[in-house]
Amino acid sequence: MATEAFEDIAETFEFLDDWEDRYRTIIDMGRAMEPLEDAFRVPATKVEGCASQVWLVPQIEGTGAGAVFRFRGDSDAMIVRGLIAVLAALYNGLTVKDVTTVDAPAELARLGLNDHLSAQRSNGLRAMVERIRMIAATEAA
Repeated sequence: MATEAFEDIAETFEFLDDWEDRYRTIIDMGRAMEPLEDAFRVPATKVEGCASQVWLVPQIEGTGAGAVFRFRGDSDAMIVRGLIAVLAALYNGLTVKDVTTVDAPAELARLGLNDHLSAQRSNGLRAMVERIRMIAATEAA
């Protein structure tokens, strides 16, 4: 299950043969995101397991399993900011219950990220997905 925004990214990536173009697209997506205010760059929102600094701030609308999940995020690395934007496209707008059922590795594999990110970046991406799933699971309970 993927959102329309994520499907748009997947479609764009199908037309980009060169990985440099794909990296530029990811970086441009990160540049287009609103930066997090300093007040949100705190230990409670920091994602552990990332080589760069990453903060994810949930914005849940409603309560229970039907609550709508959204998050904002930021990083000190441009490629990671772009990966946050990709994850926002994958998850934002889903219910918290649906967030917990998304097969993120399979969806991200459609973009070819598995084969083109360094081990550190892949670990960081996994850590972000785990944090998102944990937040959603807590809200759905």
